[in-house]
Parts: sequence; structure tokens; C-alpha cells
Amino acid sequence: MPPGVSTSDFYYILPELVITGGALLVLIADVLLPRKSGTALAWVTLLVIGATLASLVPFAHTHVEVAHGLLAVDQFALFFKVVFLVSAGMTVLMSVRYLEVEGASPGEYYFLVLCATLGMMIMAGGIDLITIFVGLETMAVSFYILAGFIKPNPRSNEAAVKYFLLGAFSLGILLYGMSLMYGLSGTTNLRAMTTAFIGQERDARLVLAVMLVVAGVGFKIAAVPFHMWAPDVYEGAPTPITAFLSVGSKAASFAMLIRIFLEGLSSMSADWRLLFEVLAIATMTIGNVAALTQSNVKRILAYSSIAHAGYVLIGIVAGTSRGVTATLVYLMVYSFMQLGAFGVVVLLRREDVVGDELKDFSGLHFRNPFAAFAMLLFMLSLGGIPPTAGFMGKFWLFSAAIDARYYWLAVIGVLNSAVSLYYYVRIVVFMYVKREQIGSQPTTSPALALALGVAVLATIVLGVYPRLLFEAADASARTLGAAGIAAAIR
Repeated sequence: MPPGVSTSDFYYILPELVITGGALLVLIADVLLPRKSGTALAWVTLLVIGATLASLVPFAHTHVEVAHGLLAVDQFALFFKVVFLVSAGMTVLMSVRYLEVEGASPGEYYFLVLCATLGMMIMAGGIDLITIFVGLETMAVSFYILAGFIKPNPRSNEAAVKYFLLGAFSLGILLYGMSLMYGLSGTTNLRAMTTAFIGQERDARLVLAVMLVVAGVGFKIAAVPFHMWAPDVYEGAPTPITAFLSVGSKAASFAMLIRIFLEGLSSMSADWRLLFEVLAIATMTIGNVAALTQSNVKRILAYSSIAHAGYVLIGIVAGTSRGVTATLVYLMVYSFMQLGAFGVVVLLRREDVVGDELKDFSGLHFRNPFAAFAMLLFMLSLGGIPPTAGFMGKFWLFSAAIDARYYWLAVIGVLNSAVSLYYYVRIVVFMYVKREQIGSQPTTSPALALALGVAVLATIVLGVYPRLLFEAADASARTLGAAGIAAAIR
């Protein structure tokens, strides 16, 4: 064993070790199982995800730094790891039938989904710039490949190329900002940076570093004006991957954002809160306005996802413990309603129908009442209509902004939510009013029905009884560098 490495380090990274071993197991199973064994591989992948979730249980109340300060094992990281694993599990359930229709190889696909999840988990626990970078690249490279996984589809190939080129460019900007942070502080540990930057707040080099990191992170969360890649990539990528990208990657990027700015750059809060306030307003507004004219449902949900990144930024701007709690709550409820909406798009994909245009939803209520009801619920939740989970998430975000005296930010958020109802209700109108028959009848596979059922149940339950989620999110937020949050408030 190398000097300085403790056996306890391996114990604390048990979830990451489990999912890494599980990813390798999927590759081995792909070789050993018969050629047409996509369903069996999916259940192996779900077993790996379930085992990883179980391995999180011993760390429910742990709050330590491991590997010489490279990783934090705390409730903040635990909360996000649950979000990632649940999202990955639902993505796998949505993928079984989709891969059969597309004729794609499931082995490498599920392996890459697990690798992307591993990268997210590392990002959530990373309290060192090096660790965050390793996790970010593990996730990003997996998504680059997954975006272009349907090789015969030109849209999928185009999505992969655009995502790779723009992702590499944004990574360079982020790394430049990180290198300036390291050069000015002499450390890559975020918690050590907090004290190192005290007194340097007006240093032009540090201000430049903050701006570069905001730009790099802004690309990952698809915030305006760094959002232009999202609609094309979301439309071209395989639909389950689009869902996972819009939920898992966004949540991981927000975890990275919170770690860097609340734990590493808390002394610069006056600067970055102003930047994020401008980004939040622009992202909410442009995302919602651009969605109004779209006819492709995946593009509508892409611009919706951009707008929701603006809503989540409200919690970051608030900068308080309540703001962080609201951010965690919203990312959890957003995961279920966004995955569920994309699940309905997956259901409409058949051999003779792509299923992602508004006209494909025509008369869905008459063809598949359950799918139409599920989509109705998800649209209402994304729009923030009670008693859905989306309403509770937005209520908590806006109340956190008001509590921090960002009144206009909350008002703009409410107005944008009202605007978004137009394009959400537009989809509902096609499902319940139009009667055109488009191609063959959509059928629901057992795995996809389970994914939609989980999303529907979570959207209803978390809207009616969100107390347990609020308590878990609040406990997670309180473990996140209380000193950093206090400094950000000042």
C-alpha cells in the first residue's frame, strides 16, 4: 500500500468501488450472456445500482474528509448520490425498449451509464479541484459517447460532435479559472482556499478566475448565454440519454458549483452572487421565451431545462442555508418530473414513428390514457401548479429568495413560471383535444411502465407530503461548510 494511504479511505469510497466493479461486471455479462439479452443486462445494471444505493446506508450520518482532503463523505454528497443513482436507475428502465427499437448494443450503453454516474458521484464529494476535474471528465466523456450512441442516426452523430467540441472548449475555460485559483491560493483544496482568499477580494486576477469558472460551470448547467448546445444535443441524443443528461449532469454540475463557490470562493460572494443573479434572470427568461415557438417536444423540454437551471440559480444567489436546501429539494423533484416527461417521449418511439414531435402526441389520451395522464401531471409539475412536487420546489426556491431579500428575483421567477405554462399546456392540448392517428399504437413495456409509475408516484407524493424531503435536504445543506455559507451571507 502506498505511503499515506489508509485502509479507511477504501471503506469511505465503498459506493464508488461498488459501482466501478458493477460497471466491469456489466461488460463481462455482455460477453457471457446470449446476444439478444438486453433485458437481462438491464436487470444486472439495476442490481449494480441497487447495491450502490445499499452501500450508501453506512454513511448516512458520516461527515469526514478522506484521501488527504480530496473527498468529503458527508450528507451533502450523500443526497446528490441518491439523486444520481435513482436517475440512473430510471434511465435504465426507460432504455430497455428504446434500445430494442433502435437495434443498439446494450452492453456498452449500460457500462457508460454507470461510468457517467460514477463521475457524478465523485463530483458531488469532491472538495479538491483535482478531484472535481477527474469526476467531471469521467462524466463528460461518457456522455460524449452516449450522445452519439445511435450510429446510423445523423442527428445523434451531430449531437455528439457538437457536445464534444463545445464541451472541450468550455472545459478549457473552466480549467484556466481553476489554475488561477490554485496560483493565487497555493492549494487545490477548496476549504483551504476559503481562508487563503481573505484579503484578495479586489485582486483583478481572482475576479478573472471567478468569471472564468462561472463561464465554465455555466456551460455545464446550460445557463444563458452558454446554453446554445443544449437544444441540438437534447434533440439528437438517444431520448433516455437526453433525460439522464438533463437531470444527472445538471444536478452534478450544481453540486460542483455549490462546492466551488460556497466552500472555495465564499469571500468573493459579492461578485459571484451578482453574476449568478444576472445569469438566473437571463436563463429563466430566454429559456421560456425560446420554448414558446418550438414544435419538437425534446427541444421544448431542452429549453424548459434551461429555464429550470435559472430557477435553481435563485437558491444559489440567496446563498443561505435555506437557499441551498431549496436547491437540493428542487433538483430532486425536477429529476422525477423531467425523467417522467422524457419517458413518455420514449414510449411514443416506434419503428415507424420517432415520437418527439408535437403531432406525435395528438390524441394520446384516446390511444394510451395512462401515458397521457402521466404527461399531464409532469407538465403541470414543471409549470409549478399545486399540488404537484414542482409547485413545492418552486415555492421553496422563491421563498428562499424573499427570505434573502431578493424580491425582484422571486417576482421574475413567478412571471417566468406563468409564461412556461403556455408551452406545457400546448402539449396537453395535443394529447386531449387532437385526434389524429400517427403511425402504430404506442405500447408500454413493463420496465418503462415501472419508470413512469415511479415518476408519477414521486411527483404526487412529494407535492402532497414533502416534509421528509425537506428534512433530508436541510440536513444535507447544514453539513456543507457552515463557515462558507456564513461568509457568503456577509
